[in-house]
Amino acid sequence: MEAAEARWLATWVTGPTEPEGSGLAVGAKAPDLTLIDDRGNQRTLAEFWSGQPALVMFWRHFGCGCGADRATRLKAEWAQYVEAGLNPVIVAQGEPARAAKYRAQQHLPCPVLCDPGHDAYRAYGLGQWTVERVLFDAPAEYWSHPRELGVSFQGSRRDEGRPLVDDPWRAVGEFVIGTDGRVRLPHLYQSCEDFPDPRVLTAAARLS
Repeated sequence: MEAAEARWLATWVTGPTEPEGSGLAVGAKAPDLTLIDDRGNQRTLAEFWSGQPALVMFWRHFGCGCGADRATRLKAEWAQYVEAGLNPVIVAQGEPARAAKYRAQQHLPCPVLCDPGHDAYRAYGLGQWTVERVLFDAPAEYWSHPRELGVSFQGSRRDEGRPLVDDPWRAVGEFVIGTDGRVRLPHLYQSCEDFPDPRVLTAAARLS
């Protein structure tokens, strides 16, 4: 956790250095990567769409409140996904131990796959957001992301039990992948609260 917090602070101070990325287009072949899940097992992404459409959700860092909000929505929407035949899976930045803890804390109903090097994020066209996408609702003094404010921000979040970790600028998105391994629907977040309408996801699954 200390190493993950140190990464967050260093990345916060540096700011975004990668393009945002434009995600995968409809009809694109979805990359089939092998990742470790929250139980320490190797999983391929393709196994999630081998028998039914998959919902591959690229998550915000574990200290972000938007991730907790998406977890709440995921649980509330779960029955709709199941009814539509969707098979959800989360790709996140944490290592297996942190992913397991996060999954337990958030009571997530699906596996969490670990991508601490952001290889899967990049393969799916997700780079780093610009400052305004992350800090649009923050006071103006945050916009230059100075170290002293980052340290203070980390301290307050740590006290709340939500330490700030990993890459604060990493873009997120969700993809419905058909059983043919091609993207049926990409949802690229414009900000971390830009959650998809579940009816759009389930319609894409039914049309896959």
